[in-house]
Amino acid sequence: MPMRLRKFIGTILMLILVVVWALGAMAIAQGRVTELPWAWQTVSYVLLGSLWIVPAAFLIRWMERPDKKA
Repeated sequence: MPMRLRKFIGTILMLILVVVWALGAMAIAQGRVTELPWAWQTVSYVLLGSLWIVPAAFLIRWMERPDKKA
């Protein structure tokens, strides 16, 4: 698959990932996290806000892979 197509597909997937992650994180944060003590709330918000980087990193690595030579 050419890099240009991978970048296009990866961009669409990244947008979907961010939107779905944000909606999921908001649902979790509004549900159970509000009942926790403030220190655990802080930890929860930091984790929910930063764990999306893991799947995004794999997606970016896939997008930046060089084209296979024929």
